[in-house]
Amino acid sequence: MLTLALPLILAELGWMSMGIVDTIMVGHMAHPVLAIAAAALGQVLYNTIAFGLAGVLLGLDTYLSQSHGAGRVDEANRWLLHGLVLAVALAAALMLIIGAAPIALMHLPADHDVLLHASSFLRALNWGTPPLFLAFVLRRYLQAFNHVKPIAISLVTANVVNALVNWLLIYGHHWGPIQIPALGVYGSGLSTAISRLYLAGFMAVAVYRLDRRHHYGLRTTPRLFDATRITRLLSLGAPAGAGIFVEISIFGAVTFLIGTMGPLPLAGHEIALNCASFTFMIPFAISAAAAVRVGQAIGRKSPREAASAGWAAILLGAIAMATCSLFLAGFPHAIASAFTLDPTVIAATVPLLYIAAAFQFFDGVQITANGALRGAGDTHTGLIVQLAGYWAIALPLGYYLGFRRHLGPAGLWIGLCTGLIVAATCLALKWRHTTRHVPIAG
Repeated sequence: MLTLALPLILAELGWMSMGIVDTIMVGHMAHPVLAIAAAALGQVLYNTIAFGLAGVLLGLDTYLSQSHGAGRVDEANRWLLHGLVLAVALAAALMLIIGAAPIALMHLPADHDVLLHASSFLRALNWGTPPLFLAFVLRRYLQAFNHVKPIAISLVTANVVNALVNWLLIYGHHWGPIQIPALGVYGSGLSTAISRLYLAGFMAVAVYRLDRRHHYGLRTTPRLFDATRITRLLSLGAPAGAGIFVEISIFGAVTFLIGTMGPLPLAGHEIALNCASFTFMIPFAISAAAAVRVGQAIGRKSPREAASAGWAAILLGAIAMATCSLFLAGFPHAIASAFTLDPTVIAATVPLLYIAAAFQFFDGVQITANGALRGAGDTHTGLIVQLAGYWAIALPLGYYLGFRRHLGPAGLWIGLCTGLIVAATCLALKWRHTTRHVPIAG
C-alpha cells in the first residue's frame, strides 16, 4: 500500500499546492483581503463543479484496476479509450457552465469588487478545463498499472511552472523592451490553466513511452466505440462523482455563506480551507491507492487480500491525519502568516485552523474507507452517507451556530466537523461489513 500510495501522496500534495501558491501570490498583492476573497469564490465555484463532473471518471479506477488484476491489458486499454471519450463530453459541459457562471455570480449578496475579480479569475481558469480532464483520465490508467512515479513528477514540476507563471503574470515585470502587464487575480487563474496544459502533456508522453516499453498494445487497440461501456462508466462513476460534488459543495456552500459576512471573514476562511484541503490530499491519495489495490485483488479473485488492502489504507489515512492535526493545532499563527502579513486576516484564520485540527482524523478515515469501497465496486454508499452527514447534519447545524448563535465562520466550521465525524463512522462500519462479503470480479 505504501509503495503505491507514497508517490500518489506527493502527486496530490503537488496538485493542491497549485491553489495554495495562487492564494499566497495574490495574498501579497496591494489589497490582500480583496484578492484572497476573490480567489476563494472563484476556486470554490470552479472546483465544486469541476471535480463533481470529473468524479464521474472515477469509475475507471474500478474497471482499470480489476482488468489489470485479471491480466486483461486489452480490456484496460478499451476502458481508457472510452474514458477519454467521456472526458471530452464532461469537459465541454464544464466549460459551458463556467462560461455562464459569472452571470449568476454577480447576483450574489457579496462585495461587488470581490465578485468582479472572482468572475475574472473564473474566465482565466476555464481555459485549463480540457487539459485538466485529459490529465485526470491518463492518471487513472497510470496508477491502475502501478506506474505512479510519472504522476508524482508531473505534478511536482507543474507546480514549478505554476509558481513561475504566477510571478510573471500577477505582479507584472519590465525588462527593457519586454513588458509583462500586472494581471492580478486574472493572471493567477491563467497561470493555473497553463500549468494544467503542461500537466496533461507530461502525462500523455508518459503513457506513450510506457506503452512502447511494456508493449501494452494501447496504440493498436481497436478504436471501436461501445455505448454500453459509456453506460457502465456512468452507472459506476456517477454516484462517485455525485459523492465528490456533495463533499466539495458543502465547503462551497459554507464559503458563499461566509462571503455574506464580508471580505475579511472570507479571506480567513480561504486560508484555513487551503490548509485543510492540503492535508486532505494525503488520505485522498491513499484512497486512490486503496481503490487500485482492492480492485486488483478482486480481479485476482483474492477477497482476503482486498480486505487487508482496505484496512491498511484506512489505518494509514487515520495516522497521517492525526499527525496533521498536531501540526495545525501547534502552529496556527505561523501557518496563517505564510499566506499574508495582514494581521486582521491572520486573526480571522487562526480559530478556523484549530477547528480543522479537530476533524483531521475523521476526514482521513472517511475518504480512505470510501476509496476501499470504490475498489470493491460500491460507489453508492459514499454518496448516501455524504448526503446525510454534510447536508442533513453539517450545514443546518453550522448555519444555526454561525448565524443564530452568532459564532460566525467558526460556527459553520463546527458544523462541518460534526458532519465528517458522522461520515467517518458510517463508512468505516460499511467497509467492515463489506469485508465479509467482498465481491469477486467475473
